Amino acid sequence: MSLTFAPADADATPLYLLSPDGFEDWLPRQSEAAKTWITHAGFGAGLGEALSVPRPDGRMLCALAGYGTEAARKRARFGLAAAAAKLPAGTYRLVSDLTGEALEAEALGWLLGQYVFDRYAQAKAPAARLVAPEGVDAARIEAIAKGEALTRDLINTPANDMGPVALEAAGARLAEAHGAQFHVIRGKALLEENFPLIHTVGRASDEPPRLIEMRWGDSGPKLTLVGKGVCFDTGGLNLKPGASMALMKKDMGGAATVLGLAEMIMALGLKLQLRVLIPAVENAVSGNAFRPGDILTSRQGLTVEINNTDAEGRLVLADALSFGAEDAPDLMISMATLTGAARVAVGPDLAPYFSDDAAFVSALEAGAARAQDPVWRLPFWEPYEEVIEPGIADLDNAPSGGFAGTITAALFLRRFAGATNYAHFDVYGWNPAAKPARPKGGVGMAARALLEALPVMLKL
Repeated sequence: MSLTFAPADADATPLYLLSPDGFEDWLPRQSEAAKTWITHAGFGAGLGEALSVPRPDGRMLCALAGYGTEAARKRARFGLAAAAAKLPAGTYRLVSDLTGEALEAEALGWLLGQYVFDRYAQAKAPAARLVAPEGVDAARIEAIAKGEALTRDLINTPANDMGPVALEAAGARLAEAHGAQFHVIRGKALLEENFPLIHTVGRASDEPPRLIEMRWGDSGPKLTLVGKGVCFDTGGLNLKPGASMALMKKDMGGAATVLGLAEMIMALGLKLQLRVLIPAVENAVSGNAFRPGDILTSRQGLTVEINNTDAEGRLVLADALSFGAEDAPDLMISMATLTGAARVAVGPDLAPYFSDDAAFVSALEAGAARAQDPVWRLPFWEPYEEVIEPGIADLDNAPSGGFAGTITAALFLRRFAGATNYAHFDVYGWNPAAKPARPKGGVGMAARALLEALPVMLKL
């Protein structure tokens, strides 16, 4: 599947993107036949409306896409993609007053709306193609769409075909495609090289745990991306109820998102030194599974009391973050499907994040608005530090009480980030219902916002 624009010289039908006010000005200028057709069809330029307008001989004259009112657009994203899904097969050339960021966002939304996951069953992609609108960076938009498609594919693939071995293979393919260095530490070698938490969480699975590392770029500021790669989470000995396991194939959504972001960064040739770290494990149940009450020692030397084996993501990230910090990056970012509390707080559309760097926050918020990739800042609230300190060990992986679970998890991770400029994203990675440009299933969150922010944050 290729999410690309139609050739610039393609024979394309004009597609008018119209708001209700613009439609009122546009309609009187059309032929009587066209006005009659459009009026009888009831087209009113509402957000996501679409209409094909024929010539007298039956061939298509043009097509219309409703852009809705400003109030309607505030409650939705990617209005053009909503209309595109209703258009008949063909190639279209956009006619619109949109410019700049708004035009870029709608063009990207069109490509994202072409995505289908068809690995296991035939799926029909939308048949309408778009010539890249004048004034947009088509190559950049296509690179972003390709990275997003990678993330969606990885999340959508079930755990029987996307375990630690397959996740490693996906990373290797990406590294090879862009000439990146690729290194993996597997199984008992994790203990020999001092990654005890990654090994402990993943040792109960038939597929050995591993730490995946990719490096790309030889100059510029250092960026380290750390993605949670729990390929399936049973909950361990604190076994999840069956219903709670239903979506656990997406528990590697953080890893999928950083790989998608890495695809974008490398394809666009950003002048930075990229490092990707993915602890890839399955949290399984067997005789050697780690237990509630165990006290484990991390790579950094901090001890962790295990009060719930279902809070395993922060454990594998802890060792990976410690390893990442040893390289003294200019910016380190972790992405993880870490807590249900994040979903309770902000729902499935927003990516909550944590950062104490005002410059990062400013760049990210602006980038999120440009990319139509919403984020929401939560605090590293230091008075809650005592909640993750059980007394019997340095840290508690699952403090009791249930309050502020997203924040206490972020505070736990920050203990392992050293002195680096660190930001953490607690993503969901899943669309519970289809929306324009975002079909039901796996989805990237915050990657596009970060891509927009990095040049400002790292002074590229």
